[in-house]
Amino acid sequence: MECTIYGAGVLTISDKGSRGLRVDESGMAAVALLEGEGFKILRREIIPDDRGRIVGTLLEWVDKEELALIVTTGGTGLSPTDVTPQAMLEVIDYPVPGLAEAMRAESLRKTPHAMLSRAMAGVRKKSLIVNLPGSPGGVRDNLSVVLPALKHGLSKLAGDPTDCAT
Repeated sequence: MECTIYGAGVLTISDKGSRGLRVDESGMAAVALLEGEGFKILRREIIPDDRGRIVGTLLEWVDKEELALIVTTGGTGLSPTDVTPQAMLEVIDYPVPGLAEAMRAESLRKTPHAMLSRAMAGVRKKSLIVNLPGSPGGVRDNLSVVLPALKHGLSKLAGDPTDCAT
């Protein structure tokens, strides 16, 4: 039974949200789900769809604050302003494609547009970063799918030497 409390951050990436023109419902949905699973939210911020700001924030949260888990919301589609995946590629040491694949598979049950998602998940140092869609429903659907695996993954990142077999 996993009893470790992991520090997490929720980063909402939204031009309108960062200017106060939209309520951050997707960030609130992520916080509620994570707290419900025992994660401690140590950082929460809303920033614009700016690649440099995304990279800078992720680097600070990983390298300086050493958050175990970071979830981002928004910026994963095909719009010219959707730059979250490009920023992720600058930050992560390696991808964890199974998380993104699981999220897309679940989303495809509801909409064919899910196949247009460029959301990814990856590791930098001992932190796991997971991109989520910008809608509250998308956050709930996608995060719910990967939550059962997150604590195990974070335990492994932290150096847990036990076998993964059940």
